[in-house]
Formats: sequence, C-alpha cells, structure tokens
Amino acid sequence: MININSHFSLPHVEAEQLTNNIGNTVKIHGIIYKIREMSGFAFVILKTKRSLLQCVYSEEYSKFKISELCDNMSVVFTGEVISDERSRTGIQVRLISFECLSAPAQETPVVINNKEIVTSFETMFDYRPITLRNNKERAIFQIQAGICRGLRKFFDENRFTEIHSPKIVFSGAEGGANIFKLDYFGREAYLTQSPQFYKQIMVGVFERVYEIAPVFRAEKHDTSRHINEYTSVDLEMGFIESFYDIMKLEIKMLAEIFALLREYYAGELALLKVNMPEITEIPEMTFTESKEMIAEIYKREIIDFEDFDPEEEKLLCEIIKKKTGCDFVFVTHYKSSKRPFYTMDSRENTEVTESFDLLFRGMEITTGGQRIHDYQSQIAKMENRGMNTEEFSSYLMAHKYGLPPHGGLGLGLERFTAKLLGYQNVRYATMFPRDINRLEP
Repeated sequence: MININSHFSLPHVEAEQLTNNIGNTVKIHGIIYKIREMSGFAFVILKTKRSLLQCVYSEEYSKFKISELCDNMSVVFTGEVISDERSRTGIQVRLISFECLSAPAQETPVVINNKEIVTSFETMFDYRPITLRNNKERAIFQIQAGICRGLRKFFDENRFTEIHSPKIVFSGAEGGANIFKLDYFGREAYLTQSPQFYKQIMVGVFERVYEIAPVFRAEKHDTSRHINEYTSVDLEMGFIESFYDIMKLEIKMLAEIFALLREYYAGELALLKVNMPEITEIPEMTFTESKEMIAEIYKREIIDFEDFDPEEEKLLCEIIKKKTGCDFVFVTHYKSSKRPFYTMDSRENTEVTESFDLLFRGMEITTGGQRIHDYQSQIAKMENRGMNTEEFSSYLMAHKYGLPPHGGLGLGLERFTAKLLGYQNVRYATMFPRDINRLEP
C-alpha cells in the first residue's frame, strides 16, 4: 500500500502555503524565472503555478553553486521560509539544496522574464509556448480562467445544467457562407458556428442550460476583433416572460464574475493594472434610437440601417459612458432581417426582434434574445425566408413536441477578456489564436 507522505521527508508545500511555514524547512517546486546575481549571494525568482516566489541563494548557507542553476530549469528547492517585509509576498526562501528535474536544451529566442515582452506581434505568437510563460502573459489567462470559474459558480447557483453539444453538425445555426465544411465519411458536415440548436433542444430537457466551448466561423476577416475559433459562453433558459429576463440575468452574472475576480484574482488584476467596472444596472436603447443618437451627436450620416459598424459601437459606448458612467450598454430590437430565423419577432412591430446585443467599452461582446418556441410560427418564419424545413427536422422536433417560451445569449470569452483587460486586439486574450493567417502553434 502506498503512503502518500512516503516520498517526502520534508513537507512539500504550495507557494500559497508558505506564510504558514515561516521558520520551517520545506520543499517547493517550480521553474526558475530569473536569476539576479550579486556579490556572494543571488536572488532566484521561482515561477510557481500561480505566482513568482523570491528565493535567496547565499554562499553562506546554500550547499551548491549558483552556476548550477539556469533560467527555465524545473527544480525542487529545499529551503527555509523566512519573513521579509521587503518582498512583495512578505516572505522568501533561503535556498539550502535543489534537485534538477529538467534543464532547457538552449536559451529562449525571446526574453520572457522581464516585466513586458518586447517583440513584434508576429514573434509573440510564433513563440507562443514560450511567451505565455511571461508573468503578465499568463496573468491574462489566470483571469480568463477566473471568469470561467465565476461563470460556472453563477450557473450552478442559479440552477443551470452544463451541457456538451456536438461540434460536428449537419447545418450551420447562423446560416450563410461563413462555415467550415467537412467530409464526414462521404457526407457534407460542418464545424459548429454555435450550439444554438442544441441548447434550445435541451431547454425541453433541463429548462436551464449552459455551455462554455469552442465555436468556428469561416470569416475571412483580418481584423483586431475577429478570430476563426473562439470560446463561446452560451446559456438558454425556459419559461421566460420576455427577453428582458435574459438581460437582467446577464447583469447579475457580470456583477458576480467581477466580485469573484476582485476576491480571488487581486494579484493578477493589480499586475495588469485592470480598470474593473462597477456594475449594478446597464442602460438600454433600441437599435434605431442608438443609430439616430450617434448620427445626431457626431453628425454622421446613417448608411447601414441594419447593423453597427465598429466605429459606431465605439461612439455609442463613449456617449453612454459620458451620460451614465457605465462601461456597458444594451442595444435592443434589431431588425428581423438581420437576426437569425429562430429569433422571435416583436408583437408590436414584426420588422424588429425581441433581441439584444451587449456592448462593452466599444465592442459587442454578447448577442441574445427570445427564441421562437411555437412550432407553426417557426415553420412559417423559415418558409418566409425560403428555407427548406426538412433539412432542420431534428431541430424542429423539439418545437413539434412542445417547448416553453425561452431565450438565451452567447458571449465571446476572448472579446470579453480583451476589453476587460484593455487590449484592443482580441488575439492578446487568446491562448493560441486561429485566424486566416495562423494555424500554428
């Protein structure tokens, strides 16, 4: 029988546990981030899974030569934990001995252990397995993981069930030409643009469902806001009274995510100097009102009467920020001709839909609304658009045998992270971006 403590004669502790071990000799593992040699001693910065730990080498008490260490070496250090007010963490480790677990074969082609990585955009992503090791770069994705942690906590507390829908599908949920085609054993198939069909189907099973998963868009854009594979946060809920129920839920969801980040990711937020939004409510405007207000204030002619261009999204957010102090704005009632076939038309005006977008600091991050739940109504809208309903028989099966009034939203995780952290290019909030030019690493 294996004794879980048999391999360690000394406590093997996590960096977060060191403050409880002051005065003790412990073992701690990590990767050497940087070595700063002085006269007779050196600071060795150890990168642990969440933080940078300052260790001190001294010829007086360290039983090895500093030359035996190098950057990016994976090690287990044995050392004494001491209190040190000058250290950012309030403690440091006096190194006694070490075990080398692995050593790099050569030096890194990019300097990653400074505060910032000073290199070109292309080099940053060509060497992504290395550049992600930079403390600020990895903090981006610690925060992104924190967002997902907050999402799952919120969904669990609000009785949502997590689902895992297929990523190889028979048809694109959004339609159009921006879908990746596959040869599926001689049949035509696609990479999913959205889990839309499946989350609607699952409302009939669980009532409230969510999914955090990749989606694929074959858009030939080469812009700072588009990538071809991104992570979509999708939710769908039944028995709603109107699409405003979804908007209210999103406000609550965002507020709780921000609260969790402040509590558990304060170090990363401080490192990246994140300007965290305060959110209790979010202003809302109809699409038509928004377009007219932008045109009036900025003396711009309205050219596209169905959608915003990126500049208009920025201008609208600037207006709302000045008027209300809020970084967010809901835009509602988009034209029916602009929204997918499953979106419910407004009873008061069938030319617009019971739908919304959420804009955050100048960019759309969420699209949502109420769906058509009635079978005959869904068939009628599809036929009015010239669609072949037989191609969607498995999707329509849920409607045919009864669905409650329902709605939902999809939030782009990378866009949300980028705008929260102040990045203008969504790729900086994408671990390994996939765009029209990049398939590696």
